[in-house]
Amino acid sequence: MNIALIGHGKMGRMIEEIARQRGHEIVSIIDVDNRADFDTDAFRSADVAIEFTVPQAAYDNVCAAFRQGVKVVSGSTGWIAQHGEEMRQRCWNDGQTLLWSSNFSVGVAIFRALNRKLALMMNNFPQYDVTLQETHHVHKLDAPSGTAITLAEQIVGALDRKEGWQSGLYRRADGGLEGGTACPADKVRVDAVRSGEVPGIHTITYDSPEDCISITHSAHSRRGFALGAVLAAEYVAQHQGWLTIDDLFDF
Repeated sequence: MNIALIGHGKMGRMIEEIARQRGHEIVSIIDVDNRADFDTDAFRSADVAIEFTVPQAAYDNVCAAFRQGVKVVSGSTGWIAQHGEEMRQRCWNDGQTLLWSSNFSVGVAIFRALNRKLALMMNNFPQYDVTLQETHHVHKLDAPSGTAITLAEQIVGALDRKEGWQSGLYRRADGGLEGGTACPADKVRVDAVRSGEVPGIHTITYDSPEDCISITHSAHSRRGFALGAVLAAEYVAQHQGWLTIDDLFDF
């Protein structure tokens, strides 16, 4: 399979390594200094482009790939809330293909399935309140993380007593604090921590006066995210339209 990479930072280089190990060819690498290469035969020869950049660039990157008729796997967070409906329409109506996910880790996909199941169970036990905390490396720009938002939205969808989620306490990379723990009863509080080089930790806690139930996913490295992105590209090469991680990992 021919793969184009959009973004060649730590994640992009790891994706490149795994893709080559799995027998794929990297036909184009686009970064901040060579965006003109979108309009090249090399880029157009890609079966799929894998996009891992920053929220400010992701939308333009996906649109640029669409203009060249290239399918996209995007793992950039912080942009899909604003542009998601447009992306869906372009896939449904214009024949484009995008698989976006806040997290491509196989372990996180399993964790999301557990989160959904646990939330459905806890709908019958209103004495438990639920909170969520995510911890990531100091270079991560968005907070809460896209994965935390996805998990919170799953919980909201399963618990009748919750109408939405709300950002809570945010511990910045410099140790400073923003926000707080006060939260309306009908919201899921999502706390965020930025610390060191942590690849990603997500903890969901159900607390009651009698006891506490927690589930946690902790990534050892970014390699699991990179492998999942390549697996997603292999899936997208054979499918079309608006796709999600649930299409790839059908638990």
